[in-house]
Amino acid sequence: MQQNQKGSKAYLFSIVMVAVLGGLLFGYDTAVISGAEKGLQAFFIGAKDFQHTDYIHGFTSSSALIGCIIGSLLSGFLASNFGRKRALIIAGLLFFISALGSMDPEFLLFEHGVPTFSLLITFNIYRVIGGIGVGLASAICPMYIGEVAPSNIRGMLVSWNQFAIIFGQLVVYFVNFLILGEHTNPIIESIGQGVNAVLPSSDPWTISTGWRYMFGSEAVPAGLFTILICFVPETPRYLVMAGKDSKALDILSRINGSEKAQQILSDIKETITVRTEKLMTYGWLCIFVGIMLSVFQQAVGINAVLYYAPRIFGDMGMTNPMVNTVVMGVVNILFTLVAVFTVEKLGRKPLLIWGSIGMAIGAFGVAVTFGHEGLEIVTMLSIMVYSASFMFSWGPICWVLIAEIFPNTIRGAAVAIAVAFQWIFNFIVSSSFVPMFNMHLTEGDDFGHWFTYGLYGVVCVIAAIFVWKLVPETKGKTLEDMTKLWKKA
Repeated sequence: MQQNQKGSKAYLFSIVMVAVLGGLLFGYDTAVISGAEKGLQAFFIGAKDFQHTDYIHGFTSSSALIGCIIGSLLSGFLASNFGRKRALIIAGLLFFISALGSMDPEFLLFEHGVPTFSLLITFNIYRVIGGIGVGLASAICPMYIGEVAPSNIRGMLVSWNQFAIIFGQLVVYFVNFLILGEHTNPIIESIGQGVNAVLPSSDPWTISTGWRYMFGSEAVPAGLFTILICFVPETPRYLVMAGKDSKALDILSRINGSEKAQQILSDIKETITVRTEKLMTYGWLCIFVGIMLSVFQQAVGINAVLYYAPRIFGDMGMTNPMVNTVVMGVVNILFTLVAVFTVEKLGRKPLLIWGSIGMAIGAFGVAVTFGHEGLEIVTMLSIMVYSASFMFSWGPICWVLIAEIFPNTIRGAAVAIAVAFQWIFNFIVSSSFVPMFNMHLTEGDDFGHWFTYGLYGVVCVIAAIFVWKLVPETKGKTLEDMTKLWKKA
């Protein structure tokens, strides 16, 4: 009875940890391509019926992003009509299907080991399926955690989802490293006009098999997540919207204790008069803030900056790319933990503002020093400052706010729109980085270098001003308080 009065933290943490596995899969799926892409490219270069150009390989390497946009757009419909839990089960199944399909795209349809254009299309379909799973998980995992967590620790628990994303990326880097073992990546050289050739001295195992094991390895965490998510409860907020008050009260009691549960249930019922409301019920500013949080998280250029970090380290004589990756991964994890353990003390806005300032300093530092002999250390430290600042601010805190800032009745649809914008701008930033970086006003100048990082620095400053002026502080507020917050606005 004592436990029922106080609630069970062990129960809360167990269901949150299962949901956090979805974040790990998010990170795993988006990063698995990094170790597999060279072997995959060499495999399809051997095709007889088409030329596997740089453009085709670039599309194949990023095709999962198409699925991410689709999945995030679908997340609102699935979460609102089938529930958060069932939507996560669907995401887990998509991860599992994608892992096995990407490992063996020939299954039942094609001759094994024979690269063709049709096989490439099939492979990309499997990667898009996985991307849909990522899009669903990226929107619904934070939403699920936010809706089961008590208001006083909600920010911390949702922040663990970002930690899981970064940890998932680090795990897959390590898994790819173990799979590769004593084998080596194929040696590919350009023969002009975006066409490449594989040198005869390349390791045949990596070309025929290695990349398959890397994609297939995701089936293990995907299968585990899909099984475990079946045993967690639906969120109380969704259950009340579905008219299942008694089930909602039971879950609230197990998490918060019976007395507190009655009060929370009463607050939920006051804000949920109908199952759903129109998207603009609480005004355009509510949706605009959610969308811009997502836009700024990508527009600050984090993916482009991290993408180029290994080359910076290479210029400093660090020749082992695995060491570079692990160093960045460890920095990212440590500073994500800063957010996890300070978000409830310092609040969301201070972390976002200070993170934006830190990123601006780092980006301007790279813009000024990149490529200048003798300043490599400053460039490296600027990259580190930028990355660390993102990891304690926009990385986790954006997800916290997106999960909690919208009123209950529009949360499913609003989160879907916000996260879709995040993936769209992820694609825009990732695809625009190389052309911008290689821009020249005169032959051989560094215009593209300082312009690109200077632009990211300016965006970071604008992001800080946006948070200061328009983003409300949600620390300590219940999800039901969001209805009152936006009605006042």
